[in-house]
Amino acid sequence: MVYPTIAFGLFAAVTLAFALGVVLARDVFHAALLLGGALTSVAVHYVMLRAEFIAAMQILVYVGGVLILVTFAVMLTRSDSETEVSSA
Repeated sequence: MVYPTIAFGLFAAVTLAFALGVVLARDVFHAALLLGGALTSVAVHYVMLRAEFIAAMQILVYVGGVLILVTFAVMLTRSDSETEVSSA
């Protein structure tokens, strides 16, 4: 009975750390990667609640769909001046 509580606390801390990283990240691409970590951690919470289907949908729809869309949007809308400034 103690191990599930410890696991829940650990994954809750991981979720909060990723969410805080999303808010504090200066680069949009890094924020998108941290958002993927936060959403995956939420899927782990669903698995711990024995809702495996919801966890699979969380990963497929949010991590697989929305996060890839945000990543492509960031990559396609970056201008040359932004890449020159970041590489300097």
